[in-house]
Amino acid sequence: MNKMIIVFLAGMLMFTTVNSARINQKNDINFDPLVDIEVTVEIKTIRYLEDETSQSTQGISTAKRRIALFREFIKWQLNKDKITEDEPSMYVKVLINGVEFVSPVYNDTFYVYEPNFSATLNVPNDVEFVDVKIQLWSSEENCDKLLDISPIYGKYDADMVYSVATGHWTGEDYLGDPSGYGRLNGCDDGSIYKNEGDCELWFDIYQNDYDGDGIPYWMEVNVYGTDPEVDDTGIDYNCNGIPIEWEWRWGYDPFEYINHTELDPSGDAISNYEKYLTRDYGSDPFRKEVFVKMDIMEEGPNGEKSYFPNESLELLYTTFNRQNIILYIDTGEKVPFYDKPNYSQIMDIYNNYFIKDENESWRENVFHYAIILYNLTEGTPPGFAFRRNAFILSSEILEEFCKNPFFGSRNVIYASCFIHELGHTFGFWPIPGHNRRSIYPWQPLYWYNLAYKSCMNYGWMYMLVDYSDGSAVAPDLNDWERINYRYFIEGWG
Repeated sequence: MNKMIIVFLAGMLMFTTVNSARINQKNDINFDPLVDIEVTVEIKTIRYLEDETSQSTQGISTAKRRIALFREFIKWQLNKDKITEDEPSMYVKVLINGVEFVSPVYNDTFYVYEPNFSATLNVPNDVEFVDVKIQLWSSEENCDKLLDISPIYGKYDADMVYSVATGHWTGEDYLGDPSGYGRLNGCDDGSIYKNEGDCELWFDIYQNDYDGDGIPYWMEVNVYGTDPEVDDTGIDYNCNGIPIEWEWRWGYDPFEYINHTELDPSGDAISNYEKYLTRDYGSDPFRKEVFVKMDIMEEGPNGEKSYFPNESLELLYTTFNRQNIILYIDTGEKVPFYDKPNYSQIMDIYNNYFIKDENESWRENVFHYAIILYNLTEGTPPGFAFRRNAFILSSEILEEFCKNPFFGSRNVIYASCFIHELGHTFGFWPIPGHNRRSIYPWQPLYWYNLAYKSCMNYGWMYMLVDYSDGSAVAPDLNDWERINYRYFIEGWG
């Protein structure tokens, strides 16, 4: 841990030193004589965080008295079918040095994965710092209003300052930001369960670069001593298995040997080297992240279809992402159909489709594994963990649960079962309400454990897609704080 902190601080010191040196520089310096500098702000993803999951959780207020919690529970049951959210129409404004750029309007959607919008401005070559402001707007009939992407309470837009010397930015998003570098989260102001238009927005800021490796001219000449006219992409100068462009991006010295297999600055049990291996997913070494590979069973000979709703995936993403624990679900591939598979057949799937071969073996220490089956042996629950890092769900059984009027929507039922079983790979223990004496409303312990507002509790399972934050009365627990990220690899040790 001490070594990890020292390396991170060393990286921060490098940028602090660079910044201090540049403060005294006059404007006659040309930060890149090879190109006319243009700064681009690219919008990558927009996700609205006030969805069905958020509404379900918000309907359950912190209970100072147990009777108040019971009343909220009954109120939720009576109104759960009315919990809907009109899909917003959104657009983005980007201001670079005060020049405004406006995106198209993305109509009636909670999620924009391909916004196809970027803003580019020619900036002076002799001025290091560029002001960047990003705003996300809701397009409404009478008047548009700002949606919240700022970490500052009462503020909705985000301001950054980009350096054409280092290629990094600071401000309301920065390297080492808990929400992630290049990601804004409106929940960061403490408003996770307040309906104030919280959204997450993924973006990048960069400049044109003569040799195409993305590392600015000034950085190459004055810090690294590399040739700004030669593309350094893929070169591992310090022979640690990670190329220069990744280490530059995340503030590490690419010329000093750093053993990234031992570094885990985020504490999520995924090393820096493993974050490099998962870079195509968008991983960030300084942010907590959870990876899941989810495979779905092929259609059976009689048309038996295994199923997992796309909207349930979105509910899962939102639940984790608003906590700044980014969830990546690799929807994987189709696995062979088995009718009521036994443990041996399930393990065949695990070994052939998850582990695969030696080249993929590293994934077992990074990814949790989920298999969506069609059916299970009669009397089996709709899902269960069959290994410390793996679980299964039965779509046939979950479809039966969708007929229960006391549960949530189909999307909620599937997502709630998934996050429940995923919770078992986080080593949650104890789990109030996770026993045979707390399943039904006529059991006294059902009502006693209701204060634990988590889908790990049978009393809330299939109604919520969330873990508890520990803010209610006993026996409530803070699941988000007690996630054991190493459990699925090492167990309790």
